[in-house]
Amino acid sequence: MKINFNKVMPSFLVNIEHGQESIWGNNFELLPKQKVLLNASSGKGKSTFTNTLLGVKNDFSGEILFDNTDIKSWDLEKWSDIRKQKISVVFQDLQLFPSLTVKENLLLKSNLTQTYTEEKLYRLLEQLDLKDKWDMPCGILSMGQQQRVAIIRALAQPFEWIVLDEPFSHLDEKNTQLCLQMILDRCNEIGAGFILTTLGDFHGFNYDVELKL
Repeated sequence: MKINFNKVMPSFLVNIEHGQESIWGNNFELLPKQKVLLNASSGKGKSTFTNTLLGVKNDFSGEILFDNTDIKSWDLEKWSDIRKQKISVVFQDLQLFPSLTVKENLLLKSNLTQTYTEEKLYRLLEQLDLKDKWDMPCGILSMGQQQRVAIIRALAQPFEWIVLDEPFSHLDEKNTQLCLQMILDRCNEIGAGFILTTLGDFHGFNYDVELKL
């Protein structure tokens, strides 16, 4: 799925000066299967980009096109299909259900599209050293453990793009590399693109395109 931003400007950023290379107010295109890095310091709008791209926020001027279709034309049912089949996401606040166990959080997502078996989800947890957390409520896990669960959950659906908003902020380098490899393996397996927002640490990520705010 090709994505075009045509002079997109969130309403609350209108009065702020943006650089010539900024994604805001300019035109750019993301092509299928690309690995994309969005690099900016805290508070510069990375989460705004994520929420705008996903249709959570629509208070912007300009156009966002998915395969030449303006996303502002879509209703909630259409967005539900897009988020189930076309775009997956790890939000910065993770949006796990804290009272549900790790198993329940993962199966709740995976069962919507019958993507992974319970056994496969357990093996993915094992790869990230979380197999002993299977029956624990997500709310009692550390932030780093929750990030790893959220990453596995995001992989447990079909997608053409996966958007990750600072997904490694609470992970050490070892766990970051394990998660990054798992994400890249999944993207390569299904021919998907990858958008990673970061505060500046690339973690050795070999990207095709760098976006700036």
